[in-house]
Amino acid sequence: MHSQISFTGEHPKPLGSLTSVSDYSHTLTNQEASEVTIWYDGACPLCLREIALMRRLDKRKRIAFVDIAEDAPADCPIDQADLLARFHAKEDGVVLSGAAAFAAMWRAIPILRPLGLLARNHLILSILEKLYVFFLRHRPKLQRLVAERS
Repeated sequence: MHSQISFTGEHPKPLGSLTSVSDYSHTLTNQEASEVTIWYDGACPLCLREIALMRRLDKRKRIAFVDIAEDAPADCPIDQADLLARFHAKEDGVVLSGAAAFAAMWRAIPILRPLGLLARNHLILSILEKLYVFFLRHRPKLQRLVAERS
């Protein structure tokens, strides 16, 4: 499955088979009213902390958080290995990955919305993506540190 995004134009566009996810059906009841779906690794201590913070900030409940640690939902357009390898979100029917997925989540949270809107700029999103790739290289070490402190 493709989980990379392109950085052309104002909005990142998914590559390959992820360009058409309009048939994606929601599996959780609270997703019906949600504007953004976030798939996260519930077995990752670092991810759990980040998601806990985002849940607290998401006072309007505009984000559907889906734990994919055990299995990806059957109707998810991305396989579990890809979901666990990178951060993914669905915004307005478009599946996003990496920094673009974080930006979609930020846009749904009023206090973070300006940062999410800023990330629609090609240059800003490219920089955020490079930082995200750097983070991914160091994620295992950071996960161990967070797990040790918990």
